[in-house]
Amino acid sequence: MTPRARSLLFFGGTLVAALVFARLGLWQVARLRERRALNAVASAARERPPLALDAMLAAGGGTGGRLDHRQVSVSGRYDHAADIVIRGQSEGGVPGVRLVTPLRPLAGDTAILVQRGYVTSPDARRVELAPLQEPGVVWVRGLAFALDTTAPGEPMEEGGQLTWRRIDLRAIRARLPYPVADYVILHVADSSGPRGLRRDAPAPLDDGPHLSYAIQWFSFAITALVVGGIIGFRKA
Repeated sequence: MTPRARSLLFFGGTLVAALVFARLGLWQVARLRERRALNAVASAARERPPLALDAMLAAGGGTGGRLDHRQVSVSGRYDHAADIVIRGQSEGGVPGVRLVTPLRPLAGDTAILVQRGYVTSPDARRVELAPLQEPGVVWVRGLAFALDTTAPGEPMEEGGQLTWRRIDLRAIRARLPYPVADYVILHVADSSGPRGLRRDAPAPLDDGPHLSYAIQWFSFAITALVVGGIIGFRKA
């Protein structure tokens, strides 16, 4: 094969690579559009007036589809015997866990999972739960999020404590003797929590990494074309 043929073959390879990179960039642009569309729906839901769930639960209402991203409030008692430890969490590089506890509302018989907050843990698995309890009647205010009923929770027992990778609604329902709603309430920051438990802030409705990824892939495509053109069309 002549040097000219090798150069042209190299250019053909870089051209294919550039097309692949460009396609990946367009895929990220499509994902960015999808995310922005979902964010618009979520933002509109968050801006609606807060919803008091007590009356709805007493009437048998309150489904996850209706409540996704809605501001809600509800009163009840936590079932701390069923505390759920979500392992492998981190805040600012500090390892920890998140606590999710079923709330037994004062109205109705359907419990609601409440993400109560974040607790530091050296191994991001084990934590002493007793000091983190919130006894008596509590008033929970936060954002409701619909749960994925198919996501596996990957339960793991270590040292007598059960932890989960994520909320597994089906497994949790199978373990509890009462109905559980198909949404979780993210308890917003307030001063009511026990010492050591930090309430979580809702995830921002931003563009995520898709725009930067798209720019990166398009840059790779341009670089491939430039390098391929220089080598492929240089004089033998």
